[in-house]
Amino acid sequence: MPDFPAATQRSRVRVPLRFHDGYSVDTDLVTFHGLADGQEHVAMVLGEPAPGTTPLVRLHSECLTGDVFGSARCDCGPQLREAVERIAERGGVLLYLRQEGRGIGLYNKLDAYALQDEGLDTYAANAALGLPEDARDYTAAAQMLQALGITSVDLLSNNPDKANQLRALGTDVHDRVPTGVFTTPANVRYLRAKVLQTHHTLPLGELGGVGGHTGLTELSVG
Repeated sequence: MPDFPAATQRSRVRVPLRFHDGYSVDTDLVTFHGLADGQEHVAMVLGEPAPGTTPLVRLHSECLTGDVFGSARCDCGPQLREAVERIAERGGVLLYLRQEGRGIGLYNKLDAYALQDEGLDTYAANAALGLPEDARDYTAAAQMLQALGITSVDLLSNNPDKANQLRALGTDVHDRVPTGVFTTPANVRYLRAKVLQTHHTLPLGELGGVGGHTGLTELSVG
């Protein structure tokens, strides 16, 4: 078992969620003491898993531009909306992690956007700024799950690195469940880069066009 300090639950409060399309659900928001990176991550506990089943869990990195402002340059906002409903239906947890821009921060992310406008992909833009492709560390996520008493998860994610890190941190990832694919004219290059550079499980052949939600087909590349 990896050696990291245990976190504890700090507070738990019931919050009704209301989304722009009319979907609504109640969640318990849980805060924590002792998270390894000192950030104010929160867990959204949604629904109730059936007895003997594995909870559905998503690690969702904060995206101000996508989650709040509805930016079409990424798929974060639609992924968040989808994840809340799917987790509520089945029972599980969404960990909302304060890791803007894959951990590089908001200002750096916007600087990377400017380089993408000049033709670089999202990973090359980070490198041009002297930043890592992905700076996220999921130790705090593993601590949060442990504090919630969750040792085994079905992970709602197209990103194999999330599953690999959680497993290395002692969480049993029973299955990795693909999210939907949400394309816009502004994010197709970004989604293709995720497949080609970091082996996200997305239907590469469908990312040549645009048109919203393309379904849950999974394709592992690399």
